[in-house]
Amino acid sequence: MTIELTPLQGLVLLTPAIFKDDRGYFFESFNQNKFNTLTGTSINFVQDNQSYSVKGALRGLHFQRGEHAQAKLVRVLKGEVLDVAVDIRPGSPTYGQHFKQILSESNHLQMFIPRGFAHGFSVLSDEAVFFYKCDNFYNKASEGGLHYADPALAIDWGMPHDQLIVSEKDAVLPYLANIEG
Repeated sequence: MTIELTPLQGLVLLTPAIFKDDRGYFFESFNQNKFNTLTGTSINFVQDNQSYSVKGALRGLHFQRGEHAQAKLVRVLKGEVLDVAVDIRPGSPTYGQHFKQILSESNHLQMFIPRGFAHGFSVLSDEAVFFYKCDNFYNKASEGGLHYADPALAIDWGMPHDQLIVSEKDAVLPYLANIEG
């Protein structure tokens, strides 16, 4: 497994070593010791989540507040998504900046998103199965989010906004200027 740093401190891309032969391929998708060594963290993941979405679905931008904040390790099992993380750490030199990366079943990339980031993705393929590990349990009272079309973020989701399928809940999320830490 190799690591690639991004412009946002702590947010990294991980590429597994893939072993291919006539039967297909094999790779180790997660190893706690290797992950902690590569990222310089001591993360203990406690919850795995999986979602299925159709083309144009946009999920996000979501985060958990306070003691329920979550770090996530995300990847795509089927299809292709544009994955986006926004730095919302107060005092961060990259506050309000985002990083995006295509994650797919063919590139096998994983993105590690530390606590203090909002996260979301749009589905670029006909369908996608998205998988993520979290280092803290979900807590409904601590959930928060950012509006996907916030002009201050200027995120290009990989398709026109009129083709995005957004939940009612996500469509009314606040802009960055209005979120509470």
